[in-house]
Amino acid sequence: MFATIRRMASAAPKRMNEGYRMWMPTMPMVLLHAEHATESTPAKAVFRVLPKMTKHEVKEYLTKIYDLPVVQVRTQNYLGKRMRIIGKRQIVYAKRPDYKKAFVTFDNTLADTGLGSIVPGMNTQGGEE
Repeated sequence: MFATIRRMASAAPKRMNEGYRMWMPTMPMVLLHAEHATESTPAKAVFRVLPKMTKHEVKEYLTKIYDLPVVQVRTQNYLGKRMRIIGKRQIVYAKRPDYKKAFVTFDNTLADTGLGSIVPGMNTQGGEE
């Protein structure tokens, strides 16, 4: 039995072209809040991430995928809200999922977080054309 497993493992095809591989995570990051940089403070942003994401993963995600100059990442864990749903016959207990917030501070080179951009062809005021 062990010989067949060894033989099958050695017969597996080997990768020919390793090349440059980049890990693309399937971890969602939702932007909750962002602040522009001022003369005294750098630009900051708050993201909602999965609880298993670490500070290093958040920094690597933002620098490698979006080319953002991240200086510092702080995180806070939050427990999901516990609820009691009262029905006609019984009481059901439920809980929302836990989550984590990542507070990201960017480098002084990033002045605008991009939230104040104007979309061409879209009116901001109802009366203007």
